[in-house]
Amino acid sequence: MDKIPLVDLQSQYRSIESEIRAAIEPVLANCNFILGQNVKEFEKEFAGFCGAKHALGCANGTEALMLALRACDVGDGDEVIVPANTFIATAEAVSSTGGQVVFAEINPDTYNIDVSDFERRITPKTKAVIPVHLFGQTADMDPINEIAAKHGLRVIEDAAQAHGAEYKGRRAGNLGEVACFSFYPGKNLGAYGDSGAVVTNDPEIARRVGMLRNHGRAEKHDHEMEGLNSRMDEIQGAVLRVKLKHLAGWNEARRNKADLYNRLLGDADVVLPATNNDVRHVYHLYVIRTTKRNGLRTHLIDNGISAGIHYPIPLHLTKAYRHLNYSEGDFPISEGHARQILSLPMCPEITDEQVERVCSEIITFIKN
Repeated sequence: MDKIPLVDLQSQYRSIESEIRAAIEPVLANCNFILGQNVKEFEKEFAGFCGAKHALGCANGTEALMLALRACDVGDGDEVIVPANTFIATAEAVSSTGGQVVFAEINPDTYNIDVSDFERRITPKTKAVIPVHLFGQTADMDPINEIAAKHGLRVIEDAAQAHGAEYKGRRAGNLGEVACFSFYPGKNLGAYGDSGAVVTNDPEIARRVGMLRNHGRAEKHDHEMEGLNSRMDEIQGAVLRVKLKHLAGWNEARRNKADLYNRLLGDADVVLPATNNDVRHVYHLYVIRTTKRNGLRTHLIDNGISAGIHYPIPLHLTKAYRHLNYSEGDFPISEGHARQILSLPMCPEITDEQVERVCSEIITFIKN
């Protein structure tokens, strides 16, 4: 029996192979590989897709966060609030700029940052908040923005898992002061290597990010500030331009497969993803919860079905952040969910038959 992968990048490539080759070959012929015309055109197109004025391509999603933080003047000793349940890049970007990570609890239903807990953790040292649009669903941005405005905080969206997700009719990338995207290959909009972008409506932030990503320079030898080398390469720009044209359709396919999962697992003894009424989910991941998680995952893998855990250890309990002196029990929802969450196969290319097989195995295991 064929294995079912968590993400099927090979099938996606086969569906657009001729377009990709046609886009890459001129880049190879022109030999203009860094911040070339494809990158410039992709930046315009992606900004338009997000409903924003500016997009700046960079090397990866982690450095997108670093660039946004620096452009917002977050530095030594500044506290930045991030959810305890997210990929480590959200927090390590803060640390890399000299900021102080402050974790907040998550909403038990959406897994995004809990708005009231975020507000409770604000101190005079707090400079910014990074709401993460986890698994493809945006955070509850209106109250976050209101609280941030009241306290004079910068709002930086971590939209690495939310390409095309919507909140009250607006897309991720146009919900805070500045937004950061990853185009890691497995994302809804994935490059063929590492790549990322910073999106904003603020011309000054755009100007600063544009210089910071390119050694702090506006012109070749005119360095206005210390920056870093975080440039998007031209091949990735070409690939992303092709794939951006398909993104809306791919996201719709993900929603359709999520609906099928929901129908087939509706009577199973598992917790299905909950969607905020104001949100249009793009299901970067389809995540269920069960107290039988470890046994179920083993059962699925033994039957040729990939299953992941995003994320098995809340950040406050990782060795990397032991120095912050958090303890087990500080974030009980994040900790409890980390013991129960399970990511099922999800991509636009997954077939109805594959979803049915995944669900059949889950139901068989739960019943037995």
